[in-house]
Amino acid sequence: MNEWIQDDHLWIRRTAIIHQLKYKANTNEEMLFRFCKSTMEEEDFFIRKAIGWALREYSKTSNKPVKEFIESNKENLSKLSVREGSKYLK
Repeated sequence: MNEWIQDDHLWIRRTAIIHQLKYKANTNEEMLFRFCKSTMEEEDFFIRKAIGWALREYSKTSNKPVKEFIESNKENLSKLSVREGSKYLK
């Protein structure tokens, strides 16, 4: 996945971001946040949506780290990523 997140094709990068969607407690948090950070300034809708989707799903298992990640990166995350990622935050 580390190679995929750097791929030229957006669909490969998107897959790298969302590949852990159903891992729940087994999600590699460091990898998830690193992949979100490396793509958060991209302008593509599908990348932004994937970031939000991945954060939202992980927040169901680990709410606090996602909330902290969004708060500390709010200036660089798109509004779409923030909105989707925050959906289940307490």
